[in-house]
Amino acid sequence: MTEPISGLAVVPPGLEAPAAAELTALGAHAVVPLRRAVRFQTDLAGFYRLHLQARLPFRLLRELTHFPCYGKDDLYDGVQAAVDWLHWLPPEASFRVDASGSAPGLNHSHYSALQVKNAIVDLQRQHWGARSSVNLDDPDLAIHLHLGNAREGGNSRPGGYGNARQGQPEATLSLDGSGGSLHRRGYRAAMGLAPLKENLAAGLIALTGWDGSVPLADPLCGSGSLLIEAACSALGRAPGLERSFALERWPDFDAALWAQERQQALSLARETCRGGQPLAAVIGMEQDPGVLDQAQANADAAGVAPWLDLRLGDCRDFQPPNEAGILVCNPPYGERIGERDALEPLYADLGRMVKERCSGWSLWLLSGNPELTGALKMKATRRIPVSNGGIDCRWLLYEIR
Repeated sequence: MTEPISGLAVVPPGLEAPAAAELTALGAHAVVPLRRAVRFQTDLAGFYRLHLQARLPFRLLRELTHFPCYGKDDLYDGVQAAVDWLHWLPPEASFRVDASGSAPGLNHSHYSALQVKNAIVDLQRQHWGARSSVNLDDPDLAIHLHLGNAREGGNSRPGGYGNARQGQPEATLSLDGSGGSLHRRGYRAAMGLAPLKENLAAGLIALTGWDGSVPLADPLCGSGSLLIEAACSALGRAPGLERSFALERWPDFDAALWAQERQQALSLARETCRGGQPLAAVIGMEQDPGVLDQAQANADAAGVAPWLDLRLGDCRDFQPPNEAGILVCNPPYGERIGERDALEPLYADLGRMVKERCSGWSLWLLSGNPELTGALKMKATRRIPVSNGGIDCRWLLYEIR
């Protein structure tokens, strides 16, 4: 058992609860959903496991330390005293500092990040007579500073330096183990006009409860994000196997432990559902041949193409399988007034189609425009707030009678 790690998963707004459930299922403990994030504890093996297997986070942060912070001098001194930078950041390694939150006299993230950078490079110069370069795009070490008020139980977290009482200003320094955003699985070279990020698509599917035992269909599938993420989850395809991570360049990287966790993630892949039964039909329709080709290419790259039935056609012509299942779709929102007028018939026709042909099914629809969803002439039984590319949306559930 390695030393405990306090971590933070940065997740899409609205997916905090399913993300917390996912982290718990992957062995994390002391899991607490926050706003756009989930706090957790694990060990090094568990931290590696989350990078390889968690589908919902954007980023996974490993907390190094936290300390009281009443201004820029506290921040500078705390950064130098609270972390062994001679271990974490030799001068030949590059770094970047990102900052969020505020504390007394530290209200601008760029200025706060600059204080952290100065504290580290001054310490390096004192010891080595040399300093690390800053690399904003692909640093060897990505450092995250968060300024806020100390939370209850904060002093029991690993790595604390000094004691900030609950509600008092506190700085938290973490390392970003992800590198590029975790929504980038490595399979999607081809994208439609407005693709869902893969982690948002995975979270939306998780909210439906679909496990592969009943049909799943997207009559407006675009480049296939919802269906591909659904199939990957049902068939145990770990999302982090086709990419690299920043933590692989950390000085405490344990290559043997990483290989063990990677092999475990690889072994999860299967050709049936978790219980051994065949995967139910997974059907997508797209009327643009070029976009349908993109969806097929993405499914091929993700390794799930044999389980997806991707069809060229208009959503109005969708014919469901005999067995009732789950419909999912992310129709265009019509952000401009003229577009809204043009899209209203699409929503009206979609509503008519599902009511006429999909009795007994559930429809989950991502709505970025309540005026347009009104054209469905259906009443949602659940409305889950989420954000898609900064657009305030609702993941709506309609039970089709």
